[in-house]
Amino acid sequence: MTVSRTLRDVVGLDNTLPRLSESALVMIDFQNTYRTGVMRLEGAEEALAAGARLLTAARAAGTPVVHIVNDGGEGTPYDIRAEIGAISPEVAPVDGEYVVVKQVPNAFHGTDLEKVLREHGVGTELILAGFMTHMCVQFTAQGAFNLGYRPTVVAEATATRSLPAADGTALSADALQTAALTTVADLFGTVAPTVDDLTV
Repeated sequence: MTVSRTLRDVVGLDNTLPRLSESALVMIDFQNTYRTGVMRLEGAEEALAAGARLLTAARAAGTPVVHIVNDGGEGTPYDIRAEIGAISPEVAPVDGEYVVVKQVPNAFHGTDLEKVLREHGVGTELILAGFMTHMCVQFTAQGAFNLGYRPTVVAEATATRSLPAADGTALSADALQTAALTTVADLFGTVAPTVDDLTV
């Protein structure tokens, strides 16, 4: 098998991982939605624990933090008015941390996320973590890239689920996770394998 160069390499984009203290942290959909029931993700608890470590480090570094929640409406697994759609307590916002409500996978679409980042004086470096890797994390990374940001996804602080492939076979969560992170790293941003790979 021949492995191609990434688009980032071809066009000469920087693949250096950012410093946490010089970035903004965007915590995407760390909702109870993904810990139980029909939307439960494989590896959700491990990813949540990594997200909590990342959030603690960001707060200690003085990094601006924005939390994203997906509102799917009353009676859905994404009902932010109910416990099922609430941000998990391990990564709950504290005073001074903004919460952006979205209704599509790209957290920039139809929200004030970009305005919030500008008001916090954020430059181009964004660090992304959350759920689901192949959906809201990947499309928010793409949205950030399209707006001129340089997003970095923290792989261990993300998770997804197994799904049926187009040919009807089962695609494992691990395979989908790898594919989503590979898509991000091909063009839209860099990928930090673990929280510890980011320097403060």
